[in-house]
Amino acid sequence: MLKTFKIGGVHPPENKLSAGSKIQALPIPEQVIIPLSQHIGAPATPVVQKGDNVKVGQLIAGASGFVSANIHSSVSGTVVSIDNITDAAGLSKPAITIQVEGDEWIDDIDRSEKILNSNNLTKEEIIKAITAAGIVGMGGATFPTQVKLTPPPGSKAEFLIINGVECEPYLTSDHRVMLEKAEEVLIGVQLLMKAIGVQRAIIGIENNKPDAIEHLKQLASKTIGIEICPLKLKYPQGGEKQLIQATTGRTVPSGGLPIAVGAVVQNIGTALAVYEAVIKHKPLIERVVTVTGKSLARPGNYLCRLGTPISKLIEAAGGVPENTAKVIGGGPMMGRTIVNIDSPIMKGTSGILIISNKEAARKPVRECIRCGKCVSACPMGLEPYLLAKLSMFNLLERMEEEKVMDCIECGSCSFTCPSTRPLLDYIRLGKGRTGAMIRNRKK
Repeated sequence: MLKTFKIGGVHPPENKLSAGSKIQALPIPEQVIIPLSQHIGAPATPVVQKGDNVKVGQLIAGASGFVSANIHSSVSGTVVSIDNITDAAGLSKPAITIQVEGDEWIDDIDRSEKILNSNNLTKEEIIKAITAAGIVGMGGATFPTQVKLTPPPGSKAEFLIINGVECEPYLTSDHRVMLEKAEEVLIGVQLLMKAIGVQRAIIGIENNKPDAIEHLKQLASKTIGIEICPLKLKYPQGGEKQLIQATTGRTVPSGGLPIAVGAVVQNIGTALAVYEAVIKHKPLIERVVTVTGKSLARPGNYLCRLGTPISKLIEAAGGVPENTAKVIGGGPMMGRTIVNIDSPIMKGTSGILIISNKEAARKPVRECIRCGKCVSACPMGLEPYLLAKLSMFNLLERMEEEKVMDCIECGSCSFTCPSTRPLLDYIRLGKGRTGAMIRNRKK
């Protein structure tokens, strides 16, 4: 019997339209915009100035704290500005804009196609290389990887879990990476295992990807300590706590981190980036992004340089269809509306979803009928109907008591509500205010 997590979960339509589309390299744009905050934590600090010439892979902004990440140029050219830009959410954020001139890379990067491995590196050398390369969680959370690899005093990792679930509807970038870059991913997994000092790694993959499961099983059979774990199809199995429970049976306590149960979780894309950083000396300067939607002419998976305008990816997929209602960054469950399609691709951009007018139309909101479906669906064991009501009345202390900060914002509650109430919208708003209240109290 296939494993899965115990509490809640839903089964939205998969719509993996681009699952069969091989990764295509997107042409380098004429200009890139590279935000200084592409990660959780403090924004990076520029180390270049307007007018400087830069090469691909060159450090252009340094981490400004322990929870921060380096930023590197994804192109070669001239820095034309260091100023605020309008990001995908319409907010003003600092960024470095580079005018592209050729494609000259720094000498340290190994650009050959040959797959290499090294067992001679120490734990410290691996973490140092990951830190220097600016690697972050590429599943969307963008937590600096070196921080996860450095557990707090008194904590010890027992196993590494690799998230190959990709449970969000429509998205297929991780699926294609597992099929086309499996050897590199497995070397990245071994490097991560060595970095945290564990002998066991589990790669969790939902069983709607049988080709990826079989391919990785064949390769992993030659490697000691790496287990491929097929999982029952259920959303949101890609959540850290849900994946840990599904693969190991352990439950992360409320308010706790994965390390509390001996786990360190990393994404498939992150494992690939670790391989490239440690073995090939390549910083995180590009990533695979799914561009998809039922009305798109050519849904696909595109390898693009960070800082590439989102509009360029949509053009590669056939352009914006006439019946488009909204463009979403990510998938339909946890993604957010993009208000500026000229904003750049960043380290955490896993997908671009085009939604038609018909799909985007919201049904009339009706009164809550107290059916309890949102409670049954919540993978964190919360009461979404109650949290939404508390948010409406701004009862933040009560929201804290009801553990709103445990909410992973998966959208299962809104998806299952027969009254089509925007539960997640209310909860997300209240969670933000509650989090601010808690931070102010600590100050």
